[in-house]
Amino acid sequence: MPRIAYVNGRYVKHSDASVHIEDRGYQFADGVYEVCEVRHGYIVDLTRHLNRLDRSLSELRITWPMGRAALTQVIRQTLRRNHVRDGLFYLQVTRGVARRDHVFPAEGTPPSLVITAKSTDPKIIAAKNANGIRAITVADNRWDRVDIKSIGLLPNAMARQQAKEAGAQEAIYVDADGMVKEGAATNVWIVDPDGTLVTRPAEHGILRGITRTTLMDVAARLGLKIAERNFSVSEMLTAREVFLTAATSICFPVVSVDGQAIANGHPGSVSQKVREAFFDVAEKIAI
Repeated sequence: MPRIAYVNGRYVKHSDASVHIEDRGYQFADGVYEVCEVRHGYIVDLTRHLNRLDRSLSELRITWPMGRAALTQVIRQTLRRNHVRDGLFYLQVTRGVARRDHVFPAEGTPPSLVITAKSTDPKIIAAKNANGIRAITVADNRWDRVDIKSIGLLPNAMARQQAKEAGAQEAIYVDADGMVKEGAATNVWIVDPDGTLVTRPAEHGILRGITRTTLMDVAARLGLKIAERNFSVSEMLTAREVFLTAATSICFPVVSVDGQAIANGHPGSVSQKVREAFFDVAEKIAI
């Protein structure tokens, strides 16, 4: 079965999907996006993803491409047409198509909406969880508004490429004071010597990850302590555990950073515990 994409009101073959050359997403990275997990035929944490989409659009003064209820139905239809039971959907909204000019186009210019969906192999995710992944640290060179889920991801792509060339799977951004911020596409957590889960506050400087937020609910359910505070690279390297959260991976244990083993160099028990409980706690909406 060919993949199907939704593009500005039409369901089309993925191979035929296209947007106008003067779409502001292409010209200026003037848009936002969301990626959401689908598991066992359920959309995971859709309400929180759409709430964050609303915030991102508001911060950039982009209008919704359609009502929220209608958008939910388009998402579900795109998943159905792609027969996705385990996988993800990607949603992108840009300021729309207009003559190339740095200032915003005329009021009333319709935003562009693209939604794609694909299946993923749960066995691949399970293998990464069983073995753990490697990470490197990089200096943060992004714009200041990383709290907006913008499609301007060139620094993130460069960081991920640097990680790949170093034999790692993620790059962890570090600020000028040597404090950990977040991964190129993940939030970063450590487990301190007292067993507390620690992650950087999300008021500024990192994206407020949806999986990060739901994991806090999971931790509360499990009776685990959480501290939102800054932590240094050296504290990360000596932590009991390091793990990363993201919508498409939930909770990946990190077994080494910059070539240095974390704890005993194997995935830890806390990340496994929260990962196993995650789906029971997260919101689930049937496709």
